[in-house]
Amino acid sequence: MNPGVKASCQQLLAAYKGKKVNYFGERLQFEGVDQRDVYNITAPFVDGGELVIAGRVEDRESEDSQVIFFRERDGKWFPKEDAPTFRLQDPFVTWIGGELIFGGVEIFPHPENEGCLQWRTLFYRGSDLNNLRCFAVGPDGMKDLRLVELTDGKIGVFTRPQGEVGGRGTIGFFKIPSLAALTIENIERARLLENQFLPEEWGGANEVHLLKNGLLGVLGHIACFSADNYRHYYSMVFPFDPEQESAGPMEIIACREDFPKGPAKNQKLVDVLFSGGLCRNNDGTVTLYVGVSDAEAHRITIPDPFLKYERMEGGITPV
Repeated sequence: MNPGVKASCQQLLAAYKGKKVNYFGERLQFEGVDQRDVYNITAPFVDGGELVIAGRVEDRESEDSQVIFFRERDGKWFPKEDAPTFRLQDPFVTWIGGELIFGGVEIFPHPENEGCLQWRTLFYRGSDLNNLRCFAVGPDGMKDLRLVELTDGKIGVFTRPQGEVGGRGTIGFFKIPSLAALTIENIERARLLENQFLPEEWGGANEVHLLKNGLLGVLGHIACFSADNYRHYYSMVFPFDPEQESAGPMEIIACREDFPKGPAKNQKLVDVLFSGGLCRNNDGTVTLYVGVSDAEAHRITIPDPFLKYERMEGGITPV
């Protein structure tokens, strides 16, 4: 789709460290979940007139996860008493046609490989958290499916196939006229964005923002392995033109060292950030919410990376 040259994790990281300002994040405090970890959170969103965060909640030694919704009180986050819970991982939220769209990753026994797990993305819609109903299911083996309402009323869909199509994980895109067209068949026909990830690396979209000029600001992640299968995940962004279906260059906006030290689910996941979502502020900054090392939830306020995308005229120069 886009001619150009791919940049590696290390090249993007070097560029980020070469220009970054000394911003530093903070850990969010969660109560009311016993000794379980809360991580891979969404950015706050409004439900019933109050700010709510959805978080992945599970024991350190397990991946049997619940998504719980939290509200803040006295600087700490407590479960929202009247909200539902879901047996899902890695929640996400957006709004389409005035409806709340919520989703997450369901894990289940692999149908062919005994003792292994398989996964798929479930989508729910409703007027609020207490009126959600499941309306779509993604293909088996696909995470990081994300939706965004476009200026013409259509819906942009970002996908992340893996395997024979997609390798270790790359990003696809297509448009649908309504939520009824969010089907496995359409998802599997999405065109892949070229020149984003090296074959040995991977990434995906985590949250998509419609910008004032009709372009999209995509918050996502880029990841790679190092020796002994240690994983390295970084928060990244890129601009996307939904009319031309073309993507601009990626840039890293946060890495693990931008946050306080803390525990990890295991040593191979120490250098992992999950880009949960961001809130754009009125002062030229954003507050980025991330999962850290598959064990904690943090946030950081940084310069708004989407402002320069909103100043683009004449479309995006593809990578």
